[in-house]
Amino acid sequence: MATPDASRQSASVPVASSAQGRSRYIVVRGAREHNLKDVSVHIPREALVVFSGVSGSGKSSLAFGTLYAEAQRRYFESVSPYARRLIDQVGVPDVDAIEGLPPAVALKQQRGSPGARSSVGSLTTISSLLRMLYSRAGTYPQRQPMLFAEDFSPNTPQGACPACHGLGRVYEVTEASMVPDDSLTIRERAIASWPPAWQGQNLRDILVSLGYNVDTPWRDLPKKDRNWILFTEDQPTVPVYAGFTPAETRAALRRKMEPSYQGTFMGARRYVLHTFATTQSAAMKRRVSRFMAGAVCSACKGKRLKQEALSVRFEGRDIGEVSGLPLSELAAILQPASEGRLADQSSKGTLSRQATRKAAQRRIAAGGASHSAAPDVRRTPNLSDGKRIAAQRISRDILERIASLVDLGLGYLSLDRSTPTLSPGELQRLRLATQIQSNLFGVVYVLDEPSAGLHPADGEALLRALERLRESGNSLFVVEHDLDLMRRADWIVDVGPDAGDWGGRVLYSGPPEGLRGVTGSHTARYLFHSAPARARGLREPIGWLRVAQVTRNNLHRLDADFPLGVFSCVTGVSGSGKSSLVSQELVELLSAHLGHELPPVDQDTTDEDHAFQVRSTGHIVEGGDLIHRVVQVDQKPIGRTPRSNLATYTGLFDAVRLLFASTPAARARHYDAGRFSFNVAKGRCATCEGEGFVSVEMLFMPSVYAPCPTCHGRRYNEATLKVRWNGLDIAQVLSLTVKEAVNVFPNEPAVLRPLELLQAIGLGYLRLGQPATELSGGEAQRIKLATELQRTPKGHTLYVLDEPTNGLHAADVDKLLEQLQGLVNAGNSVLVVEHDLRVIAQSDWVIDMGPGAGDAGGQIIATGRPAAIAKAPDSVTGRYLQPHIG
Repeated sequence: MATPDASRQSASVPVASSAQGRSRYIVVRGAREHNLKDVSVHIPREALVVFSGVSGSGKSSLAFGTLYAEAQRRYFESVSPYARRLIDQVGVPDVDAIEGLPPAVALKQQRGSPGARSSVGSLTTISSLLRMLYSRAGTYPQRQPMLFAEDFSPNTPQGACPACHGLGRVYEVTEASMVPDDSLTIRERAIASWPPAWQGQNLRDILVSLGYNVDTPWRDLPKKDRNWILFTEDQPTVPVYAGFTPAETRAALRRKMEPSYQGTFMGARRYVLHTFATTQSAAMKRRVSRFMAGAVCSACKGKRLKQEALSVRFEGRDIGEVSGLPLSELAAILQPASEGRLADQSSKGTLSRQATRKAAQRRIAAGGASHSAAPDVRRTPNLSDGKRIAAQRISRDILERIASLVDLGLGYLSLDRSTPTLSPGELQRLRLATQIQSNLFGVVYVLDEPSAGLHPADGEALLRALERLRESGNSLFVVEHDLDLMRRADWIVDVGPDAGDWGGRVLYSGPPEGLRGVTGSHTARYLFHSAPARARGLREPIGWLRVAQVTRNNLHRLDADFPLGVFSCVTGVSGSGKSSLVSQELVELLSAHLGHELPPVDQDTTDEDHAFQVRSTGHIVEGGDLIHRVVQVDQKPIGRTPRSNLATYTGLFDAVRLLFASTPAARARHYDAGRFSFNVAKGRCATCEGEGFVSVEMLFMPSVYAPCPTCHGRRYNEATLKVRWNGLDIAQVLSLTVKEAVNVFPNEPAVLRPLELLQAIGLGYLRLGQPATELSGGEAQRIKLATELQRTPKGHTLYVLDEPTNGLHAADVDKLLEQLQGLVNAGNSVLVVEHDLRVIAQSDWVIDMGPGAGDAGGQIIATGRPAAIAKAPDSVTGRYLQPHIG
């Protein structure tokens, strides 16, 4: 049994004294990656190992930055230098030695770069098998030649629908989309799709020069004029007289006065399409996308394929229809073929057809296209022996892959579900199912918080999948915060005790029970001493926000009531419709009600999806006037380049630069605050242009990044660094952690307040200059929350957070909860989509959705106090919530 004394870890871990004993362990010596402090540890193979610790403690640095990085490096040593250059490598870890390390596979949370054409079917390769099934065993119309598998792919020229190029959607810019209010005049900005500010005024001035009436309501203009202004492809260049009235402009044109400038006209539709196709600004792309009306392609009915491919049937269905079915229904359709027989007219087949018909009806009610408004129930007739054998073998392979997905709780997904619409948890489970099917042996799987975004019921399925991989002779290294998964692990490596420079040590490595006596371990406090929620008086709602007829994704004419002035949780199994209701529909309804810009599209959404956003179909019935502001705090990055960092995002760096500019040394040199920005040429290092590092080309090896040889990573030029404030130069300030900076700026309120909030929310270990690219989603979300908490409290604000505990240790969750409860105490409302049972138990009100996922969900099962949900007979959440209720 392990000793609680972290300093005697070598005595707490089974030491392998023989060659046979060593082969059972992976031995790490002297790991110093990131904040790891010369860590040495033994980790068993063919076991489920959980790496635990508070956020930022160094557990990912050990699991991914050291173990996985070294395994990848060793594998790439066997690859040719040329091929190695084409592979994205994670780098060489800072470690003395690692013994007994098998090949490794990493399953991370990040999305990668999925496009609109990326789908569940392409990610799992099931779509490739389905295309082969239709090619080899489908029923063709008479006189149609056999098609190849590529002909059934919407992503190939030979398979894509020629009308929509395989997207299933077409986009049009109409008069109604560009001119939402035809009672306005052109001068009053009736053409909403034109650019704002000077550019829009320029186009209006050009119309005056062209002789068009800009002071008549749009609806009263001749149709010929309206069509030319909106849809012309002509781009005439005419003289423009800025600031002139129409009469003055006409007089100036007659006299041929010298114009202010020559202006070139661009029609409103041409402007929208040209901007959408060419702009590098995500904000501008979002703006013009609102004027592009997306519609289901009339040629392929949204199925994305050419008609020749859609005319081929298997079991009476075309491949587009089958791809739109939930995986569980697809399995029922393929089962007869996998057994070498045709599906009969049994009740099983009838039920499947009924389910398909109901799904189609729901899609129609949602305003989308049905995959088959009247399903063709013909069966595949007279299969030859060759076709029958092909159908049997391919169907079996597809069913095996579907079974892994269903076991992981993903049976509600369809093959044509676009990858950008999936949650990170769903993506990771899809990858995990693929690995289960690979039947690899002797591999280390390194997983990044696989329970993130999972309901406790889905967690059971995840654990079974992990155990299957372990029983196949593999090792599982899981970076995890979920307490239940820790209790079921074979081994725990607890890293800490705290985050950043105050972490980076292995406190314990051994069986879970041995962690019980380890003093200083935050994990042990929650793993073995968990207690029901703290007793706290439940708040009473000050009003209700009621929405009606919400139809979106799997929500169909749903009515929902949200209490205001309290802390509320929306719960339910993964895929039940929580985010659709709260993070999408409710936020958009309130934004429209308050007259705000609609929330930006997810940064992972592709260009094509920008123009086909599903917008609100429901409406607010009551309570909208009780909310003066809505704030959505999500886990999207706070920036996409290293130039964006903690200090710049929170705004505290502006105050810091002003302090430096006010020093005697800066005033003597006439330095302003801009001098102390690493994004401004006058203050930054000229060699690295303020990056702090330079790229070093290594020919056939991947490029490496090294500290700038001029500024040595400090980002500023020498003249700027000579200015000091309280003995520190600006680069030294950026290298401070939040915790250290609190002590450096005790008398500077503009700097101190955001620092104290960051520390209170558990981010004291981050450096002020920490690049945005190095922050996790959970860290980004808490930085956004801390930035919001800086504002002067005004009350009547609704804060919406989607799974804010993702990536957080239980100790960090408590800090987050304290801040959220404080927001409610200040007169605001907090609404979170959440799976964490401890958070749900400490809420004032719960809205539980389900009962299942996908088409089996989308309903409100129970609402009320947490104690009432725990007793609700139909609530899956309630069954797991009961032990957490005091």
